[in-house]
Amino acid sequence: MTIEYNGTITLASSVTDVGRSIEWFKNMLGFDEIFHAPEAGWAEVTTPDKNVSIGLGQTEEVDGKGGTTPVFGVKDVAAAKADLENKNVSFDGDIIEIPGLVKLATFFDPDGNTYMLAESLTGN
Repeated sequence: MTIEYNGTITLASSVTDVGRSIEWFKNMLGFDEIFHAPEAGWAEVTTPDKNVSIGLGQTEEVDGKGGTTPVFGVKDVAAAKADLENKNVSFDGDIIEIPGLVKLATFFDPDGNTYMLAESLTGN
């Protein structure tokens, strides 16, 4: 089996205030808001590349050391996860679903760097 990518990449960053961060990206970098789901503590803003966005995930504390997590859009997160697990890729638990929004699976490279697979449930 081969992973079927959907052509998008989201670079996810942890932030303490999603609304403030959206405004910062708008005002400082000229990026536009693509999506905002306050109930999920998540938003996305544009970048100069139409297929690459920055995801803003709200958390109580941010250590300020960066730690952006590349998020690869896939058509079927369960199939992609199974394919990678068959290749002995390590995952951080089960697929997480935010109903009506997204399914997510976090995995690690050999150095322990974090990456994610994301299947949109919004029809995009």
